[in-house]
Amino acid sequence: MLEILRHKTIGIAGCGGLGSNSAVALVRAGIGSLIIADYDTVEESNLDRQYYFRTDIDKFKVDVLSEHLLAINPDVEIIAHNIELTPAIIPKIFGNADILIEAFDAAENKKWLIETWTKYFPDKPIICGNGIAGYGETDKLKVIKMGNIYFCGDEQTDSSIGLFSARVAIVANMQANVAIEILMERAK
Repeated sequence: MLEILRHKTIGIAGCGGLGSNSAVALVRAGIGSLIIADYDTVEESNLDRQYYFRTDIDKFKVDVLSEHLLAINPDVEIIAHNIELTPAIIPKIFGNADILIEAFDAAENKKWLIETWTKYFPDKPIICGNGIAGYGETDKLKVIKMGNIYFCGDEQTDSSIGLFSARVAIVANMQANVAIEILMERAK
């Protein structure tokens, strides 16, 4: 299993709650290469649900996430882009990825990312997070597959409820798990 994952690349668009936690799970699973992209810095308000520490505050997320991931597995290749993502640059940034994990906050950004990815890479899966807010009701979290688009979450909650670390981490790990499952199934 590790040999298969070691030769695969996963892109992660956004390094917040979903992206940082998915990245950690994938690196722990033995993925060979990650392409991560975000333009934001770590804020104290991020620490409740994102894979960052107090010492990371005010630093660029891609920089400190890269350090954390390499501390977990020094053999992983991290390709980090400290950049605000737009539809025009998605093919250049993530073109070498076998799978893309969508980890944006705003619904409108999720929409254009899915549309752009499926336009340029219709045969490559994209794994999205949706309906991650709140707490409890773990039994409502699921994976919905629509062609090469996978949605992880409950498809209904919105951020007005608030984001809680446990539920964000569950969905992030669902995204990582779906990515691993796809890669393993395709290797058969």
